[in-house]
Amino acid sequence: MKLAIGSDHGGFRLKKEIIEHLKAKGIGYKDFGTFSEESCDYPDISLEVGEAVAAKQYDLGILICGTGIGIGIAANKIAGVRAALCHDTFSAHACREHNNANILTMGERVIGTGLALEIVDTFLNSQFEGDRHLRRINKISDIEKKYQK
Repeated sequence: MKLAIGSDHGGFRLKKEIIEHLKAKGIGYKDFGTFSEESCDYPDISLEVGEAVAAKQYDLGILICGTGIGIGIAANKIAGVRAALCHDTFSAHACREHNNANILTMGERVIGTGLALEIVDTFLNSQFEGDRHLRRINKISDIEKKYQK
């Protein structure tokens, strides 16, 4: 499995913790930045990670900002991205199993490191169930196509 990971300054410390966790588990990743706590714009990070995941250069992505909201909104503007904000493990497995989410977003200012690592593990270990859920994912893709310019 190859992951794309990124954060803005508000998620930088949590991103570092997640990267150490990924290393310990032997999971490959690419860090798309930011590389310090200096203020930066989350849409720039969302764009890089989102494009890489949508192009299938990476299996899944993880994005972190202060709340997980803005970075996810930006990522979801990219066709083929289904970014899901998760601050609990139930949402982490449900978004993969039912929505085939391909990017996990979290907020460093919302949850602690221990829970965040559990959410990452749950997200990475869950699989899309297909079946009736595929029909709904296809409808999401139809909406994307309708509004692409």
